[in-house]
Amino acid sequence: MRTKQDKLIITILIIYTALILYFLFFGVGRPGAAVGNNEYRFNLIPDLIQLRFPTLSDLKNFRVFDLGNFAGFIPFGLLIPRLYRCKFIRFIPLFFLSILIIETLQMLTYLGSFDINDAIVNSLGASVGFCAYKIGFRFKSIWKELVVTAISIVVLSTAIIGFSELLNKSFTKIEGPVIALNELESNSNLPVDKNLQSFEIGDEKIEPKINVYGSEGDNVEVLTYDFDGKDIVLSLNYGIPDNASDYDGKVVISVDGEEVETYFNKDHASSEFNIDKVNELTITIEGNAKLWDVTFKEMKYWWN
Repeated sequence: MRTKQDKLIITILIIYTALILYFLFFGVGRPGAAVGNNEYRFNLIPDLIQLRFPTLSDLKNFRVFDLGNFAGFIPFGLLIPRLYRCKFIRFIPLFFLSILIIETLQMLTYLGSFDINDAIVNSLGASVGFCAYKIGFRFKSIWKELVVTAISIVVLSTAIIGFSELLNKSFTKIEGPVIALNELESNSNLPVDKNLQSFEIGDEKIEPKINVYGSEGDNVEVLTYDFDGKDIVLSLNYGIPDNASDYDGKVVISVDGEEVETYFNKDHASSEFNIDKVNELTITIEGNAKLWDVTFKEMKYWWN
């Protein structure tokens, strides 16, 4: 027979569940976004745990969605075990299955997407609530139980988010120092212009600071560099000088024989883009095109 306390907990659980379901299916403009959408959106491959401590900028601009996905499900771990005595090994698989069903409904109704990462973060939140409840309920005094449970939530949440940040940083590549392209050896005999003389493009004075590559007339210059499978961020500037005999020129960036970027207009263009797993980088310069201040940064793990 249910006690008054159980009935109160059931009422709170029903109301809270309704609020969560409303947010999941009708919050943040989901119905409007679903209009005209006829494609299922899903992510079946889990990434690293998408949790991190919010910065002041996140709090100011309300960018705490992932943290909300975590904290919003802690109450389920607190309330459900009070009604149904169960062990963690039974509770969390059933809870995870329930979240998967909700994620599937979001996808099928076009009111969201199926995201395995969300299901994992939701379940972590419920796990924190469950463990905090198990720690706190041992105390007979209701006030001691509440205090210990609250402290347990803070400690466990901090530990999980901290571990998530450490894991993410350990397996996320970061940019290394800027390196001039001319510091690498090329198979081309094309000399690098070390004078770095200024020139004009579109009446704008260009003053290279690192390097200059170019060709003239009908010439075609090809530079090839070996990167041994590295992930890099390539930066460059392109243009055709105003004093060129004509404005015909082109630069093609290829990686392992596949073209990834092409520049062929007269105007000055600056570009920076990521290239993954580069073995051979080839730069083809045609006509009166010029490249200058060409650099790269290697992407690597902090522990490298």
